Amino acid sequence: FMTKKETNNEFINDLILEDYHKLSIQVSLNGLSFCILDTIGKKIVKAEKQSFDNRLTPYEAQKELKRFIKKQQIKEYAFSEVVVVHRNDLFSLVPKVLFDPDELANYLKFNTKILANDLLEYDEIPAFEMVNIYVPFVNINNFIYELFGDFEFKHHGTVLIESLLSSNAHSSEGICYAYVTADELDLIVLQNKKLIFFNNFTYHTPEDFLYYLLFTWEQLHLDPSEMKLRLFGSIKEDDPMYSLCQNYVQHISLYIPGLPDDLLDDETAKNANYLAINAL
Repeated sequence: FMTKKETNNEFINDLILEDYHKLSIQVSLNGLSFCILDTIGKKIVKAEKQSFDNRLTPYEAQKELKRFIKKQQIKEYAFSEVVVVHRNDLFSLVPKVLFDPDELANYLKFNTKILANDLLEYDEIPAFEMVNIYVPFVNINNFIYELFGDFEFKHHGTVLIESLLSSNAHSSEGICYAYVTADELDLIVLQNKKLIFFNNFTYHTPEDFLYYLLFTWEQLHLDPSEMKLRLFGSIKEDDPMYSLCQNYVQHISLYIPGLPDDLLDDETAKNANYLAINAL
């Protein structure tokens, strides 16, 4: 906790400890991450991520999250707002004009296998006239509620779409963004300030990665000699995936997301996760 050492006034200390921090937690079956934002100082004061050796079940992920929260001492802070980001491939995007909240299962059943007892939710993306329908990790939501009370949750696709479309609001050029983690790939294709394509893939080798990329481009009739590819997340220029893509894509580079000045210091920057930060 942050306290004022120059005073022993209990009331003043309580004010200093008041919930002016904001927490975002990203949960997937492959890993976890979180960010804590000081809303007064406008700085991320703590950020960390953890990858799992194997793909877990939702209940195993909950156990890991419990250990993760304890290890990172997240409960030592008080929060004015908590946001949870669910990362999975159980989603479907629908144009706002075609959306009916009573038909959630019908939108999802063509894209993914859903069970009769699955809870279905949706995120509205009003700035871009679309809705993201998805299956959240219910046990994770219940666990977070027990810890923090009321909170907001959304799908990771919503975070990616909103942040990337906003950052490209003044550009009409075609760009394919690839958000990379240890064994998951999100492909986002933007053109003329619109979302052309978004999907999530699981890969195991650099060749899998390249296949999903080039197959997507082929289906969208995109030319690898003209389309720009921007890679970010858990990838560097010396990674095998990057080197392999260079053989087939002419315009390739790492994407460095822009953030407000001084939001991150050097220590937290290396542990930051794009989804957790942009959910704040």
